[in-house]
Amino acid sequence: MLAHLTENLDLWVQGLTNTVTLTLLGVFFGFFLAIPIAAARLSSHRVLSKLAYGYVYVVRGTPLLVQIFIIYYGLGQFSNELKSIGLWWFFRDAFNCGLTAFVLNSAAYQSEILRGGILAVPTGVIEAGKALGLSRLNVFRKIIMPITLGRMLPAFGNELVLLLKASALVSVITVRDVMGQARFLYAQTFDLSVFYIAALNYLLVILLVEALWRKLEGRNVWLRYAGGN
Repeated sequence: MLAHLTENLDLWVQGLTNTVTLTLLGVFFGFFLAIPIAAARLSSHRVLSKLAYGYVYVVRGTPLLVQIFIIYYGLGQFSNELKSIGLWWFFRDAFNCGLTAFVLNSAAYQSEILRGGILAVPTGVIEAGKALGLSRLNVFRKIIMPITLGRMLPAFGNELVLLLKASALVSVITVRDVMGQARFLYAQTFDLSVFYIAALNYLLVILLVEALWRKLEGRNVWLRYAGGN
């Protein structure tokens, strides 16, 4: 096992870089997409609320692997149309298709986390912001969101870890992440130890993420931000 690790260190580093990049970008862009989805779910506009609910229900109710296949193989059938609007360069790359699936999937889960956090914000706090003359946008930006994020940090950490583990699925569409590199090396050597190395990679990254997240939760930076604004 050690020989596989040292002899193919460049491949493992590349795979780990791809895995971490996919996960972080998926959660990052998914968060900004989750905000309008959560707002739509909470909207009094029934059509908007139903559309957001439908999106969340479908994405959370179907496997991530299926979503990856639909984006990677499904969009390939519309290559001419995508070329005409200048997007084929993006969707012809397996990495970008995997990232798109991660963003759309994570957005659905994060939107529900945000929605639950927003509903848990005390009404009196919101009314106090309005009494100070803050607009609805500023109340949301300076009061609701910081409090929500502070309370939802554990749930966001779980989503990050879950997406990191699920990132192994992109190996089936030829992305050379950690699992992709393990499959590549196994096809060459038929040595099962490459999967032990892959598992160790995931375990170490998850342990690091959990340690950093516990530190972040301890500081409770989002609630401090809320108190300072």
